[in-house]
Amino acid sequence: MYPVANKNSRKVLLSALVVAVLAGCSASVPPTPVSEPEAKVEPSRKLLIAAVGDIMLDGSAREIMQREGYAHAFNGTREWLQRADIAFGNLEGPLTRRGVPAEDKKYLFRSPPEEVVKSLSDAGFDVVSLANNHTLDYGAEGLSDTIAALDKGGIRHVGAGEDLQQARRSTVIDKNGLRVAFLGYSLTFPEEFWAKRNQPGTAFGHKNHIVDDVKTAKTDADIVIVSFHWGRESTTELRPYQTWLGRKAIDAGASLVIGHHPHILQAVERYKDGVILYSMGNFAFGSYSQKARHSAFAEIEFERDKLTQVRLLPINVLNVDVLFQPKALSGKQADKVVQELQQLSEKRNTTLVNENGVAVLTMNAETKPARLTKN
Repeated sequence: MYPVANKNSRKVLLSALVVAVLAGCSASVPPTPVSEPEAKVEPSRKLLIAAVGDIMLDGSAREIMQREGYAHAFNGTREWLQRADIAFGNLEGPLTRRGVPAEDKKYLFRSPPEEVVKSLSDAGFDVVSLANNHTLDYGAEGLSDTIAALDKGGIRHVGAGEDLQQARRSTVIDKNGLRVAFLGYSLTFPEEFWAKRNQPGTAFGHKNHIVDDVKTAKTDADIVIVSFHWGRESTTELRPYQTWLGRKAIDAGASLVIGHHPHILQAVERYKDGVILYSMGNFAFGSYSQKARHSAFAEIEFERDKLTQVRLLPINVLNVDVLFQPKALSGKQADKVVQELQQLSEKRNTTLVNENGVAVLTMNAETKPARLTKN
């Protein structure tokens, strides 16, 4: 308030105020200053994706599943699956009780639809890939039953369909304000399993199809994730096309590539702003193979549309020990798996850090630029 010189001045001011009031306040009064509202800050949209390896609950697992129930397979990792916003896996073998067995194929698998779908849903799975070399073990009928069972159980699926167009189609999940698109492709034989224009089957991983499909999916989604069934079984050595196609997918707009089929872990590669998990190994897989002894459970964090971190939690998948129920590894056993992943990934110019027995890749950490290297 400004000082007033004397009493007469104060009287003059008071008289002026009274006149203004009696006149109905016809004179305009400057409005009281109001501070502008603070700009709204959009909350951070975070997303946690869980990704696992091969799931097949037939074969050597059939007796255990029938005795213990199909939920048995996921009881050791249920907490991990359910803390994720979206859980993804590779489902091998049709869910059917009918169909004609594929000719000249050594290993044929199928599982009861209702039991398996319920176990997957109860465990927390949201989406599976059908793009693999067992989906058509019992022909088009087996594939049709599989899709119908998954649809009925509310589990999304990619990588196979009644024709090539459907097999290539993405599925989109809305979660935490983000749209996440999944695609799936198989590069494994038999060739008869690959979908054609008017023939049911799996989506073959043709480079042009992958690029076009990823770009199309990206127009409608914040995040695109691509699953590949590829590589060679029981070896950590990558086939050159794995690196080529994985990078093509990221160049086209994918953030994450998830590989399956070798049944054992392969390297992790950071490429540009994306990550390629070349092979997740086995998860709950009906085989007593001594080659598939350990694997990993992947947790992938996104903030908005940016991949920020990958964590690989070591698991025991040696079925003579765990009876088709993957279980967490700890201590020296976990450290051994992390060390293996570190050595494999270093060849891809990617550094993983051991954080209490978990292999961690943080995207804002410095890393060497990716380049093509010999396996």
